Amino acid sequence: MPDFFSFINDVLWGSVMIYLLFGAGCWFTWRTGFVQFRYIRQFGRSLKNSVNPQPGGLTSFQALCTSLAARIGSGNMSGVALAITAGGPGAVFWMWVAAVIGMATSFAESALAQLYKERDRHGQFRGGPAWYMARGLGMRWMGVLFALFLLIAYGMIFNGVQANAVSRALHFSFDFPPLVSGVVLAGAALLVIIRGIRGVARMMQWFVPMMALLWVVTSLVVCAINIDLIPDVVLSIVQSAFGWQEAAGGAAGYTLSQALTSGFQRSMFSNEAGMGSTPNAAAAAASWPPHPAAQGIVQMIGIFIDTLVVCSATAMLVLLAGNGTTYAPMEGIQLIQKAMSALVGEWGGDFVAIVVTLFAFSSIVVNTIYAENNLFFLRMDNRRAIWTLRFAACSTVIAGTLMSFPVLWQLADIIMACMAITNLTAILLLSPVVHTLASDYLRQRKLGVRPVFDPLRYPDIEPQLAPDAWDDIPRN
Repeated sequence: MPDFFSFINDVLWGSVMIYLLFGAGCWFTWRTGFVQFRYIRQFGRSLKNSVNPQPGGLTSFQALCTSLAARIGSGNMSGVALAITAGGPGAVFWMWVAAVIGMATSFAESALAQLYKERDRHGQFRGGPAWYMARGLGMRWMGVLFALFLLIAYGMIFNGVQANAVSRALHFSFDFPPLVSGVVLAGAALLVIIRGIRGVARMMQWFVPMMALLWVVTSLVVCAINIDLIPDVVLSIVQSAFGWQEAAGGAAGYTLSQALTSGFQRSMFSNEAGMGSTPNAAAAAASWPPHPAAQGIVQMIGIFIDTLVVCSATAMLVLLAGNGTTYAPMEGIQLIQKAMSALVGEWGGDFVAIVVTLFAFSSIVVNTIYAENNLFFLRMDNRRAIWTLRFAACSTVIAGTLMSFPVLWQLADIIMACMAITNLTAILLLSPVVHTLASDYLRQRKLGVRPVFDPLRYPDIEPQLAPDAWDDIPRN
């Protein structure tokens, strides 16, 4: 069975996903007028505006932190280690490339989710890829397919990946039994999940910045201590990215392919650009200013923080410890623990175990919230279905601590590809709408007015929107 999963993985990620991710990112970069570069100077202003509370939904900052909670998980640590082990230091370079172009993809899917959101019976905004497939494309069957993929991925498989990393880290550092790790992690996550999306968002707006800063500041301190090695590490990343280090040995083509594939795989698992998960958080926000593109810009900040900051912090630790050339045949998180122990002493491995537990905990909570959100789309938002999902999610957390590490990651990569192919197909079909939203936002910015989305200006789009989603927006 592992060989079968490996074969499917090689088929999907050997060509299909790389071309699709790269092509979609470049397409939306062009269609949005290079939005990730145009608005990078406004990230500070967007963050400031994102804390303004609005009726009917989360603040944009809460939606950002909620999406970051799902993004910043074991993928930022064990995923980065896997990428470097499989593709060498060059995988880090391709992670950066995937993140930069993925920012435009994230803008597109988040803006669409915000546009096609609707209210549930409690007045909370709901939305995501399933909704814009049904409303924007008129393909509810496609939305149902995506919702099922997301339920499998975020309700089960990804939670198992997170729990597996925690159990390995705690066992490595503290000799903690894996099963006990899973039970405690599942119980703690359930106590938070039952608070619903609003309660989770209020918690994550404090929890996520704290844990991200803890890891990034630690990495910066370690880098400062080893500052004389930094130039060599950066050089190895660039040289390995294009196979220059291995050219003399005749392995340049293979190494370039491995670096690119590993970088894109792990970047996507970490920042989730194009996968269709982040739009579930983006749609829950009452965006300010009241324009779908504003939420797209806020969610681009999440890609920047996740990959270009947090993942880079992990990569620097691994490369500093290995001096950019050699890597022990460790599996995932244990490589990070070995690296930290080599750099700062024995306490380093214990510190990594604590940090990855925080990362995984936040991811498991928000993963399950994403899955619950799609029960609303499937019209299964009854108490029995929600608690069945919660039970399945917690059971997978426990089971994940006992499963094979390679099999879990192979399953995660396969379901991730299924989600991404479905979602990217939808947003590419909706790219004219993305172009309209980006152009409308830019036009109002150039006029010096606060961007406000007025659906009456776009008669082709207005009939597709939920009746109460944009009716109470003040017009300029």
